[in-house]
Amino acid sequence: QVQLVESGGGLVQPGGSLRLSCAASGSFFSFNSMSWYRQPPGKEREWVADITSGEVTHSAESVKGRFTISRDNAKHTVYLQMNSLKPEDTAVYYCNYGVYWGKGTLVTVSS
Repeated sequence: QVQLVESGGGLVQPGGSLRLSCAASGSFFSFNSMSWYRQPPGKEREWVADITSGEVTHSAESVKGRFTISRDNAKHTVYLQMNSLKPEDTAVYYCNYGVYWGKGTLVTVSS
């Protein structure tokens, strides 16, 4: 069983930054890929970024150059650094590990 707990969401002005964290419990965190997804209000959930066990990263075109995913295997944590935030980044952000999902953290970008 794996549990994922996201944190770091909140209200930020356009152009601002936030860092999301996802703390994972479980024995195999270090050996598998982790992902961030988001679900904007009234829209479908969408993939944002992922990071492999070898720390190779991929990100959606909509966030490329602004968001950075990273991981700390010793702390069983994956991060999403979000810079130059835009109102369209407003969403609930979810951490994903295989079939496991966190409960999400809300990010609101508004002036």
